[in-house]
Amino acid sequence: MKALLKNHEIKIFSGSSHLQLAEKIAKHLGLKLGEINLKKFSNGESYARFLENVRGVDLFLLQSLYGPINDYLVELLIMIDAAKRASAARITAVIPHYAYARQDWKAASREPITAKLVADLLSAAGANRVMALDLHSEQVQGFFNIPVDVLTAQTKFIRLVKEQKFKNPVVLAPDAGSAKKATRAARQLGIDLAIVNKRRPKAGVAEAANLIGDVRGKDCIVFDDMIDTGGTICAAADAVKRAGASSVTVFATHGIFSSNALEKIEKSAIDKVIVSNTIPQKENESKKLQEMDVSDLLGEAIRRIHNNESISSLFE
Repeated sequence: MKALLKNHEIKIFSGSSHLQLAEKIAKHLGLKLGEINLKKFSNGESYARFLENVRGVDLFLLQSLYGPINDYLVELLIMIDAAKRASAARITAVIPHYAYARQDWKAASREPITAKLVADLLSAAGANRVMALDLHSEQVQGFFNIPVDVLTAQTKFIRLVKEQKFKNPVVLAPDAGSAKKATRAARQLGIDLAIVNKRRPKAGVAEAANLIGDVRGKDCIVFDDMIDTGGTICAAADAVKRAGASSVTVFATHGIFSSNALEKIEKSAIDKVIVSNTIPQKENESKKLQEMDVSDLLGEAIRRIHNNESISSLFE
């Protein structure tokens, strides 16, 4: 299998969710995006047809799941099925933002585990491999019976932190759930750690309850996998600013920014938010928002998968 795929042609096709990122990845690899016809019928059903030969090809299908998540998910499943029926040698679903990863356990009776359902759907459609960037829950990897490569943007974020040369930095975990990732980042940077203990009086509302660590006169740096409603990071930023912090900079892989998240961030004590381009951002929505390109990271991972090389060495 190893020699077979190494001798096979590689092709990259994009779904309709993030064509700009797909084009950058293809450019990084010195390739052109494959031609595919994606459309919706008048009744709302999705359709996909490859407009070039994919028989025996090592195929990479890129689709980031955000916005109209269910539409993009079904479109990806249909693309995978079409590739399988067109006799592609191997099908890798490249999902920069993997949706439903937060629904990874039963918090109450009679609930689904939707992260497992999505994993089953991808496998049943015909995917041979999945690549994702910074899953919200690491245990989602175990829901698959096919290989899963989980990349991280943290290495690039760490590099950015070093370039910005903060005067008196401290890594801030905005809640207990992010403490493990924050501890890892603090160790990499060789700086101290502070933790905000969060409580939720009701769904979608976050309040900072306690602060552990010294932040007075320090530049707080937050690392997170995603920003959705923005409640957690805004509450944490307000708490540390009240405790005397000089600045708060947030690095997050996925900028979902649902509802009025950007408006909340604009009014909050946060000084800057840097997100990757796994999800396209509208221009000039927030003066505090900055985007970091991860197409080189995804492109290099695709190249290594095609050549059966190590992925983990990318982050060592």
